[in-house]
Amino acid sequence: MRYFIIAGEASGDLHASNFVKALKTLDGDAEIEGWGGDLMSDAGVKVVKHYKELAFMGFVEVAKNIRTILGNFKICKADILSFRPDVVVLVDYPGFNLRMAKWLKTKGIKVFYYISPQIWAWHQSRVKEIKKHVDKMFVILPFEQEFYKKHGMEVDFVGHPLLDVVEDYLPSVNLRKKYSLAQKPIIALLPGSRKQEIKKVLPEMISVIDTFPNYQFIIAGAPSQEESFYQLVMQSDSLAQKVPVIFGKTYDILAQSKAALVTSGTATLEAALFEVPQVVCYKGSPISYAIAKRVVKVEYISLVNLIAKKEIVKELIQDELNTQSLTNELKIILEEGNVSRIKEDYKKLKEQLGNRGASGRLASLVYEYLGG
Repeated sequence: MRYFIIAGEASGDLHASNFVKALKTLDGDAEIEGWGGDLMSDAGVKVVKHYKELAFMGFVEVAKNIRTILGNFKICKADILSFRPDVVVLVDYPGFNLRMAKWLKTKGIKVFYYISPQIWAWHQSRVKEIKKHVDKMFVILPFEQEFYKKHGMEVDFVGHPLLDVVEDYLPSVNLRKKYSLAQKPIIALLPGSRKQEIKKVLPEMISVIDTFPNYQFIIAGAPSQEESFYQLVMQSDSLAQKVPVIFGKTYDILAQSKAALVTSGTATLEAALFEVPQVVCYKGSPISYAIAKRVVKVEYISLVNLIAKKEIVKELIQDELNTQSLTNELKIILEEGNVSRIKEDYKKLKEQLGNRGASGRLASLVYEYLGG
């Protein structure tokens, strides 16, 4: 069968690549094209457009780049029509993929969606749109199945793919030796993957460094960015020398970290699965944040707290994200007694996420639903 996959960011590229690997064990004749990244390409997908060209976030940022975004829709439609797939598998990336789903249905092309848009957080009315345009929805968070059921839609809960990714992790490098790091406990800085969020969050993160001279801070660089961009954001040659930016080694960094400062998103869950105490950081443009605050309907912004349904990790949002607050919260999570409590909560969180094997379950269901 012929599969076209659309993943618009790094996390989608990761999860799509693991799905493809599992799918190929079931469908040896699979022909797969798509929009994604290097991991999808390595898994055997013919990637016709890289996600690095697609990343825009926030209401203001999307508005500024609307011409580019509309151009991408046109290109993607042409790619799909040229490939003539049996199914298009949309992976997360809702701003683009929900619109693409609507168009695909007008062309009579089967639409499967993996990793639900966070409609339970805002725009719950989009359930109607999803029911109309998506043939099969595969969710990864335990509360999503019940959410959809309340709205009259049956979906498949496959478990969270990060369970497999983290459990299968093996150290790939001796960080201290390879990058000439100081012999100090490590604090990981994960400021996100998009330029807009890094510009907002990273300056706040690095503002606490001088208060913690006995720790080695490391920035986990996003694959979509260049080292020169991080140096520009830090605006200090001495600081750039003191705080290395290491690319492609996020799990190696987390595995050796005592604590982490993490931008809200998938990375909060990754840090939790590595049992790293963390402070969750978020800061957007004032207009984007004001709009989001009016429409978002959840109590927390981090996946960790949302899944746990309580505050396991501290969230510093917008004006709360400042040097003093970040310093205070970092001191708290470095205290031994608090570390034990956080790790106990993390273990309970893992149990809520289901068993490992999400990519395999997804592949089996996709193949089954296509009549394989």
